[in-house]
Amino acid sequence: MTTPLREIATRLFVALTMAAAVMAAAIALPRDALAEDSQFDKMRARIAAFVADKMEKLGGSRIVYNVDTDGLRESVVTDLRDDVYKLLRDGKIAFSGLAICDGGVELKITDPKGRDQIARKLASAAEGLPSHALAVTDGGDGLVRLASTDAASAARLHELVEDSIAMIEQRLKDSDIKLASVQPDGADRIRIFIPGMMEPDRVTAIFATKVKVSFRLVDVSMPAEQAQSGAPPAGTEVLLGFKDHRPYLVAKDSALDGDDISYAGPGFAGDTKEPIASFRFNGHGTRRFAHVTAENVGKPFAIVLDDRVISAPVIREPITGGSGQISGNFALEEASSVAMLLRAGSLPGHLALVEQQVVQPAAKRNAKTAPRRVSPGRPTPITTPAPVPGSRITRAAQPTGNCRNARSG
Repeated sequence: MTTPLREIATRLFVALTMAAAVMAAAIALPRDALAEDSQFDKMRARIAAFVADKMEKLGGSRIVYNVDTDGLRESVVTDLRDDVYKLLRDGKIAFSGLAICDGGVELKITDPKGRDQIARKLASAAEGLPSHALAVTDGGDGLVRLASTDAASAARLHELVEDSIAMIEQRLKDSDIKLASVQPDGADRIRIFIPGMMEPDRVTAIFATKVKVSFRLVDVSMPAEQAQSGAPPAGTEVLLGFKDHRPYLVAKDSALDGDDISYAGPGFAGDTKEPIASFRFNGHGTRRFAHVTAENVGKPFAIVLDDRVISAPVIREPITGGSGQISGNFALEEASSVAMLLRAGSLPGHLALVEQQVVQPAAKRNAKTAPRRVSPGRPTPITTPAPVPGSRITRAAQPTGNCRNARSG
């Protein structure tokens, strides 16, 4: 039967997935910044109208992508399982059979006190969060099943589309394409209009490479300038800074990569109030980050986006909580851009090219070009922007035994 304790279910979902209440308090934007969302939507509509007018006069490229909903569901349920595991271990709650089953997560907590303990921990961790995020099913004999509701899954898909749009806009800007309209097209598609661009292949080529996020140790055995002008030590390379363009000597192999990031967003430092980009790792990333920082106290650690060093802070102490922040005299817009790029290197799935079309100017409409459709089965390996407390489409059903990666503790 389905448990009547919907409040516990809600708190369970968000606390298990990302400890969202804690993160929200850590990186919350001011009320004025949040109020800018509606203004942003209005600006987007004005840009779309302006670009549509330019398309009529100049013609251009129309491109449609589809986000990978299957990849999204897989990523979210995997993160849910990992975060459930961490919560149980940290609380020293005995359990067994923690596994991904039929699109949800199942586990057994046979001790009623253990079930009460985890409910209390979750209730205190996520007070006031939405009540429609998770369905919890009691399978009897201590078996518990967690699965996201349709509403939560739709919200997570919306976030993925919006972050994908932000990433596309940033990459177009970096490629010196300043006049473009990037808009949602239905629930899981993105439509791009670029006036004057009559070669859509040039645009799709921009998105053929995944944004690469990596965390690498900095080599201090020689000055970076010396390595840049000579031969760097084996296993290292020289990369330039994102803003200062100074050289950094870093390891070629990354200690962690973007796939380990579960959240990234802009915020403000608690002491100086300067803009920062905050991030949080998933379960695997948290454990790896704790190990790397414990082994390298006193050494700088570079955060690299597309072979540019965003920041290289010195590790002051082991970081076991799984979260951190990037500062660097950013303006708020720059901090938002860095956070978006971190999400772009971490978010699940691909963008599949659905259609690209050359749109002729209105004066040449007699020579229409038929849309060139591309098989949706050939995804372009591009990821897009941070798991915010989100979810997956599933149903609260009895287990069928189709489970994998079971754990006990």
